[in-house]
Amino acid sequence: MKTITVFKGDGIGPEITDAVLDILKAAKAPLEYEIFNVGAAEYEKNGALIPDAAFASFEKTRVLLKSPITTPVGKGFRSLNVTLRNKYDLYANIRPAKSNAAVPTPFPNVDIVTFRENTEDLYIGVEYKMNDDTVQAIKLITRKASERIIRAAFDYAVANGRKKVTCVHKANILKMSDGMFLDIFREIAKEYQQIESDDKIVDNTCMQLVMYPENFDVMVMPNLYGDIVSDLTSGLIGGLGLLPSMNVGDDFAMFEAVHGSAPDIAGKHIANPTAFLWSACMMLEYIGETDVAANIRSAVDAVLAENQCLTPDLGGKATTEAYRDAVIAHLK
Repeated sequence: MKTITVFKGDGIGPEITDAVLDILKAAKAPLEYEIFNVGAAEYEKNGALIPDAAFASFEKTRVLLKSPITTPVGKGFRSLNVTLRNKYDLYANIRPAKSNAAVPTPFPNVDIVTFRENTEDLYIGVEYKMNDDTVQAIKLITRKASERIIRAAFDYAVANGRKKVTCVHKANILKMSDGMFLDIFREIAKEYQQIESDDKIVDNTCMQLVMYPENFDVMVMPNLYGDIVSDLTSGLIGGLGLLPSMNVGDDFAMFEAVHGSAPDIAGKHIANPTAFLWSACMMLEYIGETDVAANIRSAVDAVLAENQCLTPDLGGKATTEAYRDAVIAHLK
């Protein structure tokens, strides 16, 4: 029995967390849970965004299932996602986007995995006010961080039978920072002769993704581009409600849906828990419970294929709880 830490988060976070935990229990996942409320609501109630006990739990279990947390825009505290990634050196953000035949989109053949460097670039959040009309932001790219995310992408390609890794960059303009990232990519690619490698400028990548997404396999890139491009890939497969992710380092792993806390629909019980559920499946695979993960994935596919119990974002009218029950009913 494996103990994991669970953060419930804000907005729709508690609703989708409860649904996913119910499905995990119904699937007989051999898990025990240490559950904590975190985020803006917790801060207003108890004066801490993340309680000390929650940090201590994650440091003990080393596996975190985290639902969305509200981040203020343009003011207030920094993203807790960024805080957690930096605090525990979760340097690899892996976001798989795969078409599902039951979800109609113009792109039926998408199967793309984005590797996003998770600890530096503009996301270090260092800004300077030069005068009342000018602000400077620092973009940090290091050899260490670049090497390990690029190598992680190639290792994943080898382990999962992937054929190509594409480096996404803006080295035509940022010749030193992105130029170094690209140079390191080319150096490491030579060690993986069995994997095809290429590179694309980020703006061209976005155009190519919506014209020929089938030409992409594994992509690796610095932090900011990874955030933007992976959201684009979610649009190809039906939206953020279908895009899971994992954040892994050498010692810790955090699993979360890519979408936000959606405060506008919080409490309405119409949130789609699929992305968070698939993130939980990635967690199960990470800890070796591949059969349980496969059972849940099969049940989700069946519910989507039936097209009878879908949440509003997928064109249906089902509640979060009704969707949860439909998935449980299809578990083997």
